[in-house]
Amino acid sequence: MADHSIAGAAGIMATAAEGDRSRRARLVVVLLCVGLAIAVLLSLTSGASDASAIGVMHDWLFGALPGDAALSARDHLIIHDIRLPRIIMGVLIGASLAVSGAVMQGLFRNPLADPGLIGVSAGSSLGAVAVIVLGSIMLAPLTSALGTMALPLAAFCGGLATTLLLYKVATRQGRTSVATMLLAGIALAALAMALTGILIFMADDRQLRDLTFWQLGSLGGATWQKIGSVGPVIVLALAAMPFLARGLNALALGEATAGHLGIPVQRLKYTAIVGVSAAVGASVAVSGGIGFVGIVVPHLLRLLIGPDNRYLLPASALLGAALLLLADAVARTIVAPAELPIGIVTAVAGAPFFLWILLRKRGVIDL
Repeated sequence: MADHSIAGAAGIMATAAEGDRSRRARLVVVLLCVGLAIAVLLSLTSGASDASAIGVMHDWLFGALPGDAALSARDHLIIHDIRLPRIIMGVLIGASLAVSGAVMQGLFRNPLADPGLIGVSAGSSLGAVAVIVLGSIMLAPLTSALGTMALPLAAFCGGLATTLLLYKVATRQGRTSVATMLLAGIALAALAMALTGILIFMADDRQLRDLTFWQLGSLGGATWQKIGSVGPVIVLALAAMPFLARGLNALALGEATAGHLGIPVQRLKYTAIVGVSAAVGASVAVSGGIGFVGIVVPHLLRLLIGPDNRYLLPASALLGAALLLLADAVARTIVAPAELPIGIVTAVAGAPFFLWILLRKRGVIDL
Protein backbone atom coordinates (compact mmCIF):
# COMPACT_ATOMS: atom_id res chain seq x y z
CA MET A 1 0.00 0.00 0.00
CA ALA A 2 2.83 2.35 0.90
CA ASP A 3 4.61 1.48 -2.32
CA HIS A 4 1.50 2.40 -4.34
CA SER A 5 1.20 5.69 -2.44
CA ILE A 6 4.84 6.52 -3.11
CA ALA A 7 4.46 5.65 -6.80
CA GLY A 8 1.33 7.79 -7.05
CA ALA A 9 3.03 10.72 -5.36
CA ALA A 10 6.01 10.36 -7.68
CA GLY A 11 3.69 10.38 -10.68
CA ILE A 12 1.93 13.50 -9.47
CA MET A 13 5.28 15.23 -8.87
CA ALA A 14 6.51 14.25 -12.34
CA THR A 15 3.32 15.59 -13.90
CA ALA A 16 3.64 18.83 -11.97
CA ALA A 17 7.28 19.19 -12.98
CA GLU A 18 6.33 18.60 -16.59
CA GLY A 19 3.62 21.21 -16.32
CA ASP A 20 6.10 23.71 -14.87
CA ARG A 21 8.54 22.99 -17.72
CA SER A 22 5.76 23.39 -20.30
CA ARG A 23 4.68 26.71 -18.85
CA ARG A 24 8.27 27.89 -18.86
CA ALA A 25 8.68 26.76 -22.47
CA ARG A 26 5.57 28.66 -23.57
CA LEU A 27 6.80 31.76 -21.74
CA VAL A 28 10.21 31.47 -23.41
CA VAL A 29 8.56 31.18 -26.84
CA VAL A 30 6.55 34.34 -26.19
CA LEU A 31 9.66 36.20 -25.01
CA LEU A 32 11.57 35.02 -28.06
CA CYS A 33 8.82 36.41 -30.31
CA VAL A 34 9.27 39.78 -28.63
CA GLY A 35 13.05 39.47 -28.87
CA LEU A 36 12.85 38.69 -32.59
CA ALA A 37 10.65 41.74 -33.17
CA ILE A 38 13.21 43.90 -31.34
CA ALA A 39 16.06 42.38 -33.37
CA VAL A 40 14.19 43.13 -36.61
CA LEU A 41 13.64 46.73 -35.55
CA LEU A 42 17.29 47.16 -34.58
CA SER A 43 18.41 45.71 -37.91
CA LEU A 44 16.08 48.06 -39.76
CA THR A 45 17.40 51.16 -38.04
CA SER A 46 21.12 50.41 -37.56
CA GLY A 47 23.66 51.37 -40.18
CA ALA A 48 24.56 54.28 -42.42
CA SER A 49 20.98 55.53 -42.65
CA ASP A 50 19.88 57.61 -39.65
CA ALA A 51 16.16 56.96 -40.09
CA SER A 52 14.32 56.73 -36.77
CA ALA A 53 12.60 53.55 -35.65
CA ILE A 54 9.23 55.30 -35.54
CA GLY A 55 9.69 56.72 -39.01
CA VAL A 56 10.72 53.32 -40.41
CA MET A 57 7.77 51.47 -38.90
CA HIS A 58 5.25 54.14 -39.90
CA ASP A 59 6.62 54.29 -43.44
CA TRP A 60 6.58 50.50 -43.65
CA LEU A 61 3.00 50.13 -42.41
CA PHE A 62 1.18 53.34 -43.34
CA GLY A 63 3.46 55.45 -45.54
CA ALA A 64 5.81 58.30 -44.75
CA LEU A 65 5.20 60.57 -41.81
CA PRO A 66 4.77 64.28 -42.56
CA GLY A 67 7.55 66.73 -41.73
CA ASP A 68 10.96 65.81 -40.40
CA ALA A 69 10.05 62.20 -39.58
CA ALA A 70 9.47 61.32 -43.21
CA LEU A 71 11.98 58.98 -44.84
CA SER A 72 14.12 60.50 -47.55
CA ALA A 73 14.37 58.81 -50.93
CA ARG A 74 17.83 57.55 -49.98
CA ASP A 75 16.62 56.13 -46.67
CA HIS A 76 13.62 54.55 -48.38
CA LEU A 77 15.93 52.84 -50.88
CA ILE A 78 18.30 51.61 -48.16
CA ILE A 79 15.53 50.23 -45.98
CA HIS A 80 13.15 48.71 -48.55
CA ASP A 81 15.63 47.46 -51.13
CA ILE A 82 18.70 46.61 -49.03
CA ARG A 83 17.91 46.14 -45.34
CA LEU A 84 14.47 44.54 -45.58
CA PRO A 85 15.57 41.73 -47.97
CA ARG A 86 18.61 41.24 -45.77
CA ILE A 87 16.47 40.94 -42.65
CA ILE A 88 14.06 38.49 -44.25
CA MET A 89 16.98 36.41 -45.50
CA GLY A 90 18.59 36.52 -42.06
CA VAL A 91 15.38 35.36 -40.37
CA LEU A 92 14.96 32.48 -42.83
CA ILE A 93 18.58 31.35 -42.65
CA GLY A 94 18.91 31.72 -38.86
CA ALA A 95 15.69 29.79 -38.31
CA SER A 96 16.62 27.05 -40.79
CA LEU A 97 20.12 26.51 -39.35
CA ALA A 98 18.89 26.43 -35.74
CA VAL A 99 15.93 24.13 -36.43
CA SER A 100 18.11 21.86 -38.58
CA GLY A 101 20.56 21.58 -35.70
CA ALA A 102 17.76 20.71 -33.27
CA VAL A 103 16.39 18.06 -35.64
CA MET A 104 19.82 16.52 -36.20
CA GLN A 105 20.47 16.40 -32.46
CA GLY A 106 17.12 14.73 -31.90
CA LEU A 107 17.62 12.31 -34.78
CA PHE A 108 21.06 11.16 -33.63
CA ARG A 109 20.27 11.62 -29.92
CA ASN A 110 23.43 13.64 -29.40
CA PRO A 111 23.70 17.33 -28.40
CA LEU A 112 26.87 17.73 -30.48
CA ALA A 113 25.27 16.85 -33.82
CA ASP A 114 24.73 19.72 -36.21
CA PRO A 115 24.67 20.13 -40.00
CA GLY A 116 28.13 21.71 -40.02
CA LEU A 117 29.77 19.19 -37.71
CA ILE A 118 28.61 16.13 -39.65
CA GLY A 119 29.39 17.46 -43.11
CA VAL A 120 26.01 18.58 -44.45
CA SER A 121 27.12 22.19 -44.79
CA ALA A 122 30.35 21.11 -46.49
CA GLY A 123 28.39 19.02 -48.97
CA SER A 124 26.05 21.90 -49.68
CA SER A 125 29.03 24.21 -50.19
CA LEU A 126 30.56 21.73 -52.63
CA GLY A 127 27.39 21.69 -54.72
CA ALA A 128 27.12 25.48 -54.73
CA VAL A 129 30.81 26.01 -55.56
CA ALA A 130 30.53 23.50 -58.41
CA VAL A 131 27.77 25.59 -59.97
CA ILE A 132 29.67 28.85 -59.46
CA VAL A 133 32.92 27.56 -60.98
CA LEU A 134 31.61 25.10 -63.59
CA GLY A 135 28.31 26.81 -64.33
CA SER A 136 29.60 28.46 -67.49
CA ILE A 137 31.62 25.43 -68.68
CA MET A 138 30.64 21.85 -67.93
CA LEU A 139 27.30 22.63 -66.29
CA ALA A 140 26.23 25.34 -68.73
CA PRO A 141 23.16 23.43 -70.09
CA LEU A 142 21.98 22.66 -66.56
CA THR A 143 22.43 26.18 -65.23
CA SER A 144 20.77 27.74 -68.28
CA ALA A 145 17.79 25.41 -67.93
CA LEU A 146 17.35 25.93 -64.19
CA GLY A 147 18.19 29.64 -64.11
CA THR A 148 18.23 31.12 -60.60
CA MET A 149 17.24 27.77 -59.09
CA ALA A 150 20.50 26.09 -60.19
CA LEU A 151 22.53 27.31 -57.20
CA PRO A 152 20.09 26.37 -54.39
CA LEU A 153 19.25 23.09 -56.12
CA ALA A 154 22.93 22.16 -56.40
CA ALA A 155 23.50 23.05 -52.76
CA PHE A 156 20.47 20.98 -51.78
CA CYS A 157 21.69 17.97 -53.76
CA GLY A 158 25.17 18.27 -52.25
CA GLY A 159 23.80 18.39 -48.71
CA LEU A 160 21.36 15.54 -49.36
CA ALA A 161 24.04 13.30 -50.87
CA THR A 162 26.36 13.93 -47.93
CA THR A 163 23.62 13.26 -45.37
CA LEU A 164 22.42 10.05 -47.04
CA LEU A 165 25.98 8.76 -47.30
CA LEU A 166 26.61 9.61 -43.66
CA TYR A 167 23.42 7.86 -42.60
CA LYS A 168 24.37 4.79 -44.64
CA VAL A 169 27.84 4.60 -43.09
CA ALA A 170 26.69 5.20 -39.50
CA THR A 171 23.69 2.83 -39.52
CA ARG A 172 23.97 -0.91 -39.10
CA GLN A 173 21.01 -3.24 -38.56
CA GLY A 174 18.67 -0.30 -38.01
CA ARG A 175 20.87 1.29 -35.35
CA THR A 176 22.84 4.50 -35.75
CA SER A 177 26.22 4.69 -34.03
CA VAL A 178 26.83 8.18 -32.67
CA ALA A 179 30.61 7.73 -32.60
CA THR A 180 30.65 6.46 -36.20
CA MET A 181 28.34 9.29 -37.23
CA LEU A 182 30.65 11.97 -35.81
CA LEU A 183 33.83 10.43 -37.23
CA ALA A 184 32.27 9.75 -40.63
CA GLY A 185 30.89 13.28 -40.68
CA ILE A 186 34.36 14.71 -40.09
CA ALA A 187 35.76 12.52 -42.89
CA LEU A 188 33.00 13.44 -45.34
CA ALA A 189 33.37 17.13 -44.49
CA ALA A 190 37.12 16.90 -45.12
CA LEU A 191 36.50 15.17 -48.45
CA ALA A 192 33.94 17.77 -49.50
CA MET A 193 36.30 20.57 -48.49
CA ALA A 194 39.11 18.96 -50.50
CA LEU A 195 36.92 18.76 -53.61
CA THR A 196 35.83 22.34 -52.99
CA GLY A 197 39.50 23.31 -52.82
CA ILE A 198 40.10 21.72 -56.23
CA LEU A 199 37.23 23.73 -57.70
CA ILE A 200 38.56 26.91 -56.09
CA PHE A 201 41.97 26.18 -57.65
CA MET A 202 40.22 26.01 -61.04
CA ALA A 203 38.39 29.31 -60.52
CA ASP A 204 39.45 32.55 -62.18
CA ASP A 205 40.31 35.70 -60.24
CA ARG A 206 36.76 37.04 -60.15
CA GLN A 207 35.28 33.72 -59.05
CA LEU A 208 38.06 33.25 -56.51
CA ARG A 209 37.39 36.61 -54.89
CA ASP A 210 33.66 35.93 -54.76
CA LEU A 211 34.16 32.42 -53.36
CA THR A 212 36.55 33.61 -50.66
CA PHE A 213 34.03 36.01 -49.20
CA TRP A 214 31.14 33.64 -49.87
CA GLN A 215 32.74 30.85 -47.81
CA LEU A 216 33.07 33.18 -44.82
CA GLY A 217 29.34 33.79 -44.84
CA SER A 218 27.43 36.99 -45.46
CA LEU A 219 23.93 38.33 -45.89
CA GLY A 220 25.20 41.26 -47.96
CA GLY A 221 24.00 39.80 -51.25
CA ALA A 222 20.39 39.40 -50.14
CA THR A 223 17.91 40.54 -52.78
CA TRP A 224 14.22 40.04 -53.40
CA GLN A 225 15.13 37.74 -56.30
CA LYS A 226 17.21 35.46 -54.08
CA ILE A 227 14.44 35.38 -51.49
CA GLY A 228 12.05 34.32 -54.23
CA SER A 229 14.37 31.50 -55.34
CA VAL A 230 15.32 29.95 -51.98
CA GLY A 231 12.61 31.30 -49.67
CA PRO A 232 9.95 28.76 -50.66
CA VAL A 233 12.37 25.87 -50.12
CA ILE A 234 13.33 27.09 -46.63
CA VAL A 235 9.73 27.90 -45.67
CA LEU A 236 8.48 24.47 -46.76
CA ALA A 237 11.28 22.74 -44.84
CA LEU A 238 10.60 24.82 -41.72
CA ALA A 239 6.87 24.16 -41.99
CA ALA A 240 7.48 20.40 -42.08
CA MET A 241 9.87 20.30 -39.12
CA PRO A 242 7.29 20.75 -36.28
CA PHE A 243 5.45 17.65 -37.48
CA LEU A 244 8.58 15.66 -36.55
CA ALA A 245 8.44 16.76 -32.90
CA ARG A 246 6.39 13.83 -31.60
CA GLY A 247 8.56 11.30 -33.40
CA LEU A 248 11.79 12.91 -32.22
CA ASN A 249 10.51 12.86 -28.64
CA ALA A 250 9.78 9.15 -28.93
CA LEU A 251 13.10 8.52 -30.65
CA ALA A 252 14.88 9.80 -27.53
CA LEU A 253 13.78 6.56 -25.84
CA GLY A 254 15.44 4.48 -28.54
CA GLU A 255 14.43 3.32 -31.99
CA ALA A 256 12.85 0.08 -30.76
CA THR A 257 10.74 1.88 -28.16
CA ALA A 258 9.70 4.51 -30.69
CA GLY A 259 8.62 1.77 -33.05
CA HIS A 260 6.53 0.11 -30.33
CA LEU A 261 4.87 3.49 -29.70
CA GLY A 262 3.69 3.58 -33.30
CA ILE A 263 6.31 5.93 -34.71
CA PRO A 264 7.37 5.11 -38.30
CA VAL A 265 11.07 5.37 -37.51
CA GLN A 266 12.46 4.94 -41.00
CA ARG A 267 10.04 7.45 -42.51
CA LEU A 268 10.88 9.85 -39.69
CA LYS A 269 14.60 9.54 -40.45
CA TYR A 270 14.22 10.09 -44.17
CA THR A 271 11.87 13.03 -43.67
CA ALA A 272 14.28 14.64 -41.21
CA ILE A 273 17.23 14.08 -43.54
CA VAL A 274 15.46 15.56 -46.56
CA GLY A 275 14.14 18.50 -44.55
CA VAL A 276 17.53 19.34 -43.06
CA SER A 277 19.25 18.97 -46.42
CA ALA A 278 16.72 21.26 -48.09
CA ALA A 279 16.92 23.93 -45.40
CA VAL A 280 20.71 23.89 -45.04
CA GLY A 281 21.33 23.56 -48.77
CA ALA A 282 19.16 26.53 -49.63
CA SER A 283 20.67 28.58 -46.79
CA VAL A 284 24.26 27.82 -47.76
CA ALA A 285 23.49 28.65 -51.39
CA VAL A 286 22.69 32.30 -50.62
CA SER A 287 24.68 33.01 -47.46
CA GLY A 288 27.78 30.83 -47.62
CA GLY A 289 29.20 29.18 -44.54
CA ILE A 290 27.66 30.31 -41.24
CA GLY A 291 28.69 28.01 -38.43
CA PHE A 292 27.75 27.24 -34.83
CA VAL A 293 24.13 28.49 -35.05
CA GLY A 294 22.86 24.93 -35.42
CA ILE A 295 24.68 23.65 -32.36
CA VAL A 296 24.61 26.60 -29.97
CA VAL A 297 20.95 27.61 -30.25
CA PRO A 298 19.30 24.18 -29.62
CA HIS A 299 21.68 23.35 -26.80
CA LEU A 300 21.11 26.67 -25.06
CA LEU A 301 17.34 26.28 -25.33
CA ARG A 302 17.51 22.70 -24.13
CA LEU A 303 19.09 23.99 -20.93
CA LEU A 304 16.26 26.51 -20.52
CA ILE A 305 13.11 24.66 -21.58
CA GLY A 306 14.09 21.00 -21.73
CA PRO A 307 14.26 18.50 -24.58
CA ASP A 308 10.58 18.52 -25.62
CA ASN A 309 10.75 19.12 -29.38
CA ARG A 310 7.20 20.51 -29.44
CA TYR A 311 8.65 23.65 -27.88
CA LEU A 312 12.31 23.24 -28.79
CA LEU A 313 11.80 23.44 -32.56
CA PRO A 314 9.76 26.69 -32.69
CA ALA A 315 11.93 28.23 -29.98
CA SER A 316 15.04 27.32 -31.97
CA ALA A 317 13.60 28.99 -35.06
CA LEU A 318 12.90 32.21 -33.15
CA LEU A 319 16.22 32.36 -31.29
CA GLY A 320 18.24 31.37 -34.35
CA ALA A 321 16.62 34.12 -36.40
CA ALA A 322 17.13 36.74 -33.68
CA LEU A 323 20.76 35.80 -33.02
CA LEU A 324 21.65 35.83 -36.71
CA LEU A 325 20.09 39.28 -37.12
CA LEU A 326 22.08 40.56 -34.14
CA ALA A 327 25.27 38.98 -35.53
CA ASP A 328 24.57 40.62 -38.88
CA ALA A 329 24.07 43.99 -37.18
CA VAL A 330 27.44 43.56 -35.45
CA ALA A 331 29.08 42.53 -38.73
CA ARG A 332 27.73 45.67 -40.43
CA THR A 333 28.73 48.14 -37.74
CA ILE A 334 31.85 46.87 -35.97
CA VAL A 335 34.21 47.80 -38.84
CA ALA A 336 31.99 50.34 -40.61
CA PRO A 337 31.97 51.43 -43.36
CA ALA A 338 33.38 48.00 -44.26
CA GLU A 339 31.48 44.80 -43.47
CA LEU A 340 32.81 41.87 -41.49
CA PRO A 341 31.73 38.42 -42.78
CA ILE A 342 28.97 37.15 -40.53
CA GLY A 343 30.54 33.69 -40.37
CA ILE A 344 33.45 35.22 -38.46
CA VAL A 345 31.08 36.77 -35.91
CA THR A 346 29.17 33.53 -35.31
CA ALA A 347 32.43 31.57 -35.04
CA VAL A 348 33.93 33.99 -32.51
CA ALA A 349 30.78 33.77 -30.40
CA GLY A 350 30.01 30.09 -30.98
CA ALA A 351 33.43 28.45 -30.71
CA PRO A 352 33.92 29.18 -26.98
CA PHE A 353 30.39 27.91 -26.30
CA PHE A 354 31.14 24.76 -28.26
CA LEU A 355 34.31 24.19 -26.25
CA TRP A 356 32.27 24.63 -23.07
CA ILE A 357 29.88 21.94 -24.28
CA LEU A 358 32.81 19.60 -24.93
CA LEU A 359 34.20 20.18 -21.45
CA ARG A 360 30.78 19.76 -19.88
CA LYS A 361 30.09 16.54 -21.78
CA ARG A 362 33.63 15.14 -21.87
CA GLY A 363 32.61 12.17 -19.72
CA VAL A 364 29.85 11.31 -22.17
CA ILE A 365 31.50 11.86 -25.54
CA ASP A 366 34.94 10.55 -24.63
CA LEU A 367 35.73 8.06 -27.37
